[in-house]
Amino acid sequence: MEFSAIHAPVLDLRTAEGATAHQRAWRHLDTRATLPTQHPDFLSALRETLLAGDELALFQVETQGRFDAVLPLARSPGAFARWRLAGDNEVFEPGDAAVRDSVAAHRLATLVARERRPLVMARVPASSAFVPALREAMAGRGLVDVRPAPPCPTIALDESWSEPESRFNARRRSDFRRAARRAAEFGQVSFETLTPSPDEFDAHFDAAIAVEAASWKREAGTAIACDPRKEAFFRAYLKAACEDRSCRIAFLRLSGEIAAMHLAVELGGRHWLYKIGFDERFQRCSPGTLLMLHVLGDAARRRIERFELMGDAESWIAELWTREEHSCVQLRTYPFGMAGAVAFAADSARWARQRLVRVRR
Repeated sequence: MEFSAIHAPVLDLRTAEGATAHQRAWRHLDTRATLPTQHPDFLSALRETLLAGDELALFQVETQGRFDAVLPLARSPGAFARWRLAGDNEVFEPGDAAVRDSVAAHRLATLVARERRPLVMARVPASSAFVPALREAMAGRGLVDVRPAPPCPTIALDESWSEPESRFNARRRSDFRRAARRAAEFGQVSFETLTPSPDEFDAHFDAAIAVEAASWKREAGTAIACDPRKEAFFRAYLKAACEDRSCRIAFLRLSGEIAAMHLAVELGGRHWLYKIGFDERFQRCSPGTLLMLHVLGDAARRRIERFELMGDAESWIAELWTREEHSCVQLRTYPFGMAGAVAFAADSARWARQRLVRVRR
């Protein structure tokens, strides 16, 4: 089958042509997208902040000006630097190619398989159409390694979540009531879920990251405010999300003071929670838990289909909120040739060290 194209198959995302093509591709493929990390706003924020020194390329297939599949990749300078999914090393959120259908996935995989550089996709949904397509396309061209990656916690919402406390057992409901009583001891309790405009965003974002920095996350070095480049990324990304009113910022206030915050986006009928934090001064009333209950209930009442917890499936999530997960895989390619051989040797040595550590334990 012949496919006529207007653009080159690989575009430089640092040029106006590449950036514009990615925006147009999103308009063609947004209903096929499954993750917020596929949105051009996510890549644009990465390009100007965390990936400022890296090469960025858009691998794409099209039919008479209609984009059928896109995959934004990044690589560091160096002769043996690998292509990687943009954002993999920087934010480690799940990502994937955006494809129209299985035919488009195979066309994109064939394009990527022609590359002499290895590819790493650190955290891809196990249901991705691109993974089996790339495995097939790499036949005779190199090796492919696919292994489990950290899953993504998820909560399927329905009407019963409109009153989220009812979803838990008696002991948990008692814990929630106790937390609410303790919160009331600090003064008036209020919740708000905001959909800020771009002009309103900065003030709310500053307040949110200040709350996160008032918790254990500052000492651990994981608070957004601890990393100026990561702060710049989230500011740029979420502010851009305000343009189409998909950004969500939620607060729990006690006597007017912010005790807990959420940073999220809503796309495709799903609430994607990126960050949660609380001020340790209010720790005894579990402010993060109380805000989570409020946001879950609010999302369910607005008929949001799923509540997606970005980041890893940490133990506290499974213990309290959900054991349901989206499985993910890590994908690595090793094209036949020097670059592939160097990458395979480096990975094999690292995996051998990891196995040795496990044996010694």
